[in-house]
Amino acid sequence: MKTILFILILLFSLCACHQKVVNPTLVNQYPEIFPDYINVTIPSSIAPMNFDYIGAPIERIQVNIIGSKKGNLDINAKSTAEFPLKAWRELIKENEGDSLIITVSVKSGHHWKQFKPFAIYISPNPIDYGLVYRKIAPGYEVYSKMGIYERDLSNFQEKAILENTMAPGMCINCHSFNQADPQNISLHIRGNHGGTLIKQGNKLKMLNTKTDSTLSSCVYPYWHPSGEYITYSVNETRQSFHTNHDERIEVLDLASDIVVYHLKTNELIISPLLNDPNIFETFPVFAADGSKLYFCAAQHKAIPAQYKDIKYSLCSIDFDPSTGIFNDKIDTLFNSCQLNKSISFPRPSYNGKYLMFTLSDYGNFSIWHKEADLGLIDLRDNSIRILDEVNSDNTESFHNWDSQSQWFVFSSRRIDGLYTRLYLACINEDGSITKPFLLPQKKPKRYYDYSVYSYNVPDFIKEPIDMNLRETEKIIKSAERQQILLRQ
Repeated sequence: MKTILFILILLFSLCACHQKVVNPTLVNQYPEIFPDYINVTIPSSIAPMNFDYIGAPIERIQVNIIGSKKGNLDINAKSTAEFPLKAWRELIKENEGDSLIITVSVKSGHHWKQFKPFAIYISPNPIDYGLVYRKIAPGYEVYSKMGIYERDLSNFQEKAILENTMAPGMCINCHSFNQADPQNISLHIRGNHGGTLIKQGNKLKMLNTKTDSTLSSCVYPYWHPSGEYITYSVNETRQSFHTNHDERIEVLDLASDIVVYHLKTNELIISPLLNDPNIFETFPVFAADGSKLYFCAAQHKAIPAQYKDIKYSLCSIDFDPSTGIFNDKIDTLFNSCQLNKSISFPRPSYNGKYLMFTLSDYGNFSIWHKEADLGLIDLRDNSIRILDEVNSDNTESFHNWDSQSQWFVFSSRRIDGLYTRLYLACINEDGSITKPFLLPQKKPKRYYDYSVYSYNVPDFIKEPIDMNLRETEKIIKSAERQQILLRQ
């Protein structure tokens, strides 16, 4: 009797989980889903684009996907559409360069509603293996748990590269790769066991980058494409709090300069043009071909009295990698007076076509500026445009290109204005940009609602990072630091 009862319950459950859509009311509007994946463009290697229905309360959701070329997939669930990884991979590979047509139906009571179908376009442009980012709780006074993490974009697997739990009071930040190559890493550590970790191939070393001639240890890094140099800023930074409830915190440079580290000779290259005491110079990056250094620069102002008058321009200076010598002239590509705005986080595409940046009302730490937006310079004619395709009415900030310069990642606070999440978008051959999509998660609504961490400094990697955690911990905790030298 118990066996028969069990079988009846099992059959009833299976029927309930595979309810068919019967006589639905057709609704001429798209479904309310989170994340908003309606009419986005995705790479063919992306993880399943699971989503939740967030409209009125429902009992069931039915999702039907039809490939424009081939294949289909049906999902019946309570509220979260979770697509099986294997079936999803087959479906998007079969329809690369075309679309998936998605129809969502929901059941409330005994009645079904069927929404207007939407498309997900599958780009033929490949994307890199994964992302690396810092996750940090949005606190101010102390270092809470934080770490550098690697995410495989083809699934939902995330693994820790380094976490500050290995040594209390340690802050891990400013990670950088050479054009998405995880064999070349620069990573800065503050607090206990401070120093700069450099990885080249299988070799690890810890540097002491503070000298008597520089303001601080090396901070914001960027690799030269040859792998022979890393440029850094050196900054004296202050943190201040706003009394206005619409603004929370301000990070200000009291002074900042730019230096270049030559890995082969262990020397720091300093140019007087990039170390002017009357100028704030910061966020240096090398051009795609390595012949130029871009950076942000602003006239020195009194802090804190004139902090809202500090507006950074985008500048450049020629650099000879064969000698490590800078030119004697600085060019201004974007003058802050043009739009009465301040520019930060310049990031040139690796194909040499574009330079993406963040634009805000003042200062350079735009992650705390609600008005911050992304902009793009076409380096072929120096034309500038604001990226309305990806900007929102909240903060858009740090960004990076994939190795083929066909995709980019950026951080945004558009969901709630508090936490920074990651979005991906594709730039087409003609310069047009597709609708951005939120980094996929297995259970997206639950994940993003319950996560207490913001994403910080996202960057692409072409392959998994090969780093021995025990060896890395040992070298970080050791007292040994190689002292950086000044080029004479």
